[in-house]
Amino acid sequence: MSTLKDARIGSAVTVKKLNGEGAVKRRIMDMGITKGTEIFVRKVAPLGDPIEVTVRGYELSLRKADAEMIETL
Repeated sequence: MSTLKDARIGSAVTVKKLNGEGAVKRRIMDMGITKGTEIFVRKVAPLGDPIEVTVRGYELSLRKADAEMIETL
């Protein structure tokens, strides 16, 4: 299982599935991250948290815990 947390800087991945339940899953979906969405990994902070990505034309910072819930292709 590959997750967004494991994606390399400069790579583009496609969302396969969202894990998690309730409010956490809803919050990720409200940010525009849904099944089939392409995500480009822009940067990772020096200590590894957060991860900056481009999704649907805007930049977004995600915590590692949230990025781990996003399965990718």
